Amino acid sequence: MTASTQVSNQITSGSDCTAAFRAAYENRYTWEPDFGGYQGRCIWEQDGDGGENGKRVDGTFVVGADLKATVAGVADEEIHKALASQLWEVAIHRVRRSFEQTHGANTFNAGDTDAVGTEVIVGGKNTGDRYRIQNDVVTMVHRHIHGTVVTIFTESTTDTGSGYLSRSYTSQYSDPASGEAKGGTSRFTDTFVPLTEAGPWVLSERVVETEAHGETPAGRQVFRFEDLAPLA
Repeated sequence: MTASTQVSNQITSGSDCTAAFRAAYENRYTWEPDFGGYQGRCIWEQDGDGGENGKRVDGTFVVGADLKATVAGVADEEIHKALASQLWEVAIHRVRRSFEQTHGANTFNAGDTDAVGTEVIVGGKNTGDRYRIQNDVVTMVHRHIHGTVVTIFTESTTDTGSGYLSRSYTSQYSDPASGEAKGGTSRFTDTFVPLTEAGPWVLSERVVETEAHGETPAGRQVFRFEDLAPLA
């Protein structure tokens, strides 16, 4: 048991839990500052409806040292956007920012503790946001982003040896005023691999399964990234 885990186990409701939250924040896997970018093939697959054949689209991609993702060879605008969006979303979460840069204007107090972890109630700049932490992992995120609320529960992780990556997790968007769901819950299953023996770790597959909501049917998409190689 690490010292930070011992600290999180001793948190009492209402107490300052900045140290424990910081330990979980700094345990996330991020890329080194000299990240040079990478490239490969990208594949998008979607299951068919009602016995129909599914769809598959292949292309190529580049993620630059500036974290910008470029997808080529995919004519369908919606699929092209979806592939680029997954690559960008993964890359932006690998950026290494200090705890002070991200959370320096916030305060953190402990709420209750349940099977998911200890609640972290945010005050200051991001008042209204909440997290849960357990064993130096952020197991729940509840954040206000651009007029909506996103709630993410992390169910399993990948240990890179230099921090953790979320392996399986759910995501739900909702209205901040009413709490009403905006769309169905999405379940993600991510597979990360080291680009070289020394890293960095990059996404090789993401499966997204979304529940039906209103008139929108349930769906399943698979994003695969193969023939991965560092940029020269």
